[in-house]
Amino acid sequence: MTDAISGKAVVLYEVSENIARLTLNRPEKRNALNDQVIEELKESLRRASGDAEVRTIIVAGAGADFCSGADLAALQKISQASVEENLEDARSLMELFALIRSTRQPVIAAVKGRALAGGCGLASACDLVLAARSARFGYPEVKIGFVPAMVMAILRRNVSEKRAFELITLGNEISADEAVAIGLANRVIDDEAFDEEIDAFIEQYARTSSAAVALTKSLLYQIDAMSFEDALRCGVDLNVTARMSTDCKQGIERFLRRR
Repeated sequence: MTDAISGKAVVLYEVSENIARLTLNRPEKRNALNDQVIEELKESLRRASGDAEVRTIIVAGAGADFCSGADLAALQKISQASVEENLEDARSLMELFALIRSTRQPVIAAVKGRALAGGCGLASACDLVLAARSARFGYPEVKIGFVPAMVMAILRRNVSEKRAFELITLGNEISADEAVAIGLANRVIDDEAFDEEIDAFIEQYARTSSAAVALTKSLLYQIDAMSFEDALRCGVDLNVTARMSTDCKQGIERFLRRR
């Protein structure tokens, strides 16, 4: 799909070497989110999830920034929309966040430049966040009277309660190093080596079982709201499923041969 004004694709989709690369393609607008970008992201995630050859998914931004949040037109729409229209709009973003978690492959945010507001929410929703040293993260919504409401469900699971409170009530930006220190990002990579280090990190998944990774991702998020005992019981069921998989049987056979 192309932008009605610029005539170019707003989300680029490319698959190479078992990696699906989803690139927000509005660099002139700091890759700001709007209805079209959100729908294209959801469509691309579904496409990658249905491709048996894809082992990992990368979400990145074209140009200097990852994503600056909602664009001006989207903000204007919010201010003028009815309750029903705002509800539909919010549900669409909720579907994107939920889809990232239900997608079977690891979804990795490769963050360069700014990841702010909804853009920071998008990065936070991914399974892994790899940040360039120059990256900046923040939820500045409170400064315009808005609330990063859905993002809180994700943020509260990533960082401590007190750090979450500080981030969403002050709206200050933090550095990539601080994002890693509080658990919002996984690791910091020097800007000069960013693309190479991202590729090297993803190559590690070529040495794992894609079926086992998919089951692990599903269980990890499924046990969020469970009691300890229920989580263990759920683990029993998934443990048996993994044992019966072809990947596991072949992996055990290879291990025993080496021994």
